[in-house]
Amino acid sequence: MTFKPLRKAVFPVGGMGTRFLPATKAMPKEMLPVVDRPLIQYAVDEALEAGIEQMIFVTARGKGALEDHFDIAYELEATMADRGKSLDALRNTRLKPGSPVYVRQQEPMGLGHAVWCARDIVGDEPFAVLLPDDFMVGKPGCLKQMVDAYNKVGGNLICAMEVTPEATEKYGIITPGGQDGALTEVRGLVEKPKAGTAPSNLAVIGRYVLQPEVMRVLETQETGAGGEIQLTDAMAKMVGNQPFHGVTFDGVRHDCGDKAGFIEANIAMAFARDDIGAKVKAFAASLLD
Repeated sequence: MTFKPLRKAVFPVGGMGTRFLPATKAMPKEMLPVVDRPLIQYAVDEALEAGIEQMIFVTARGKGALEDHFDIAYELEATMADRGKSLDALRNTRLKPGSPVYVRQQEPMGLGHAVWCARDIVGDEPFAVLLPDDFMVGKPGCLKQMVDAYNKVGGNLICAMEVTPEATEKYGIITPGGQDGALTEVRGLVEKPKAGTAPSNLAVIGRYVLQPEVMRVLETQETGAGGEIQLTDAMAKMVGNQPFHGVTFDGVRHDCGDKAGFIEANIAMAFARDDIGAKVKAFAASLLD
């Protein structure tokens, strides 16, 4: 059985990044670098690997640097070329004409509202959602793993990860059904249940493959946890009407919306680099002596 191909991805990048102030006072949090690439670049590279053709960025005021990052930098590129320097470092920062689309979310009303802002561009096609704060490291990448699963079962898929019972109140949690390898049937979703009340310890992490019908649900979605329009609540209404599965990610997730998680991601990625790994490891070891 074949399913409509996944060509579009939505990147909700309108958040203010208050947890990283003052660094994010004038710079979008999605431009914070992990070693030498901004978070948004890792997410876009992940989408490209999965075959995504159109990148839909839901932005807000003050996000101009993000748009510039995926544009041509004439002066920089010309200067580097004149000096005989390689432009390899800029690979994938220049997206194909027509590939990046930018839509503004005028008010911070939640993830569900941000996704809904992309409705006219998504149209009647399935689409992915990637949250750059969830920094996913794996081979193949997280979204590629999910697209491979989508091509087998269709419907809606969410990235799933086991968390401790105490941490369930931080996430959307899956009510699980049958399991087949990395695939878990989703029978229900609960947004940020209090500790001790969660239906499982399978948390929803920031990667989704959704059918366009979710936009019609979001159209009339009321506010939920935190007084925001929650994507999890809209997805929960679709469970039972369309196939719905969780895909357990084979890889490592770093929470780069958290300061400690962001630093951990930088250390882990630096350690894995051939050019700087040995030096950074030696420095880290010296701090522990």
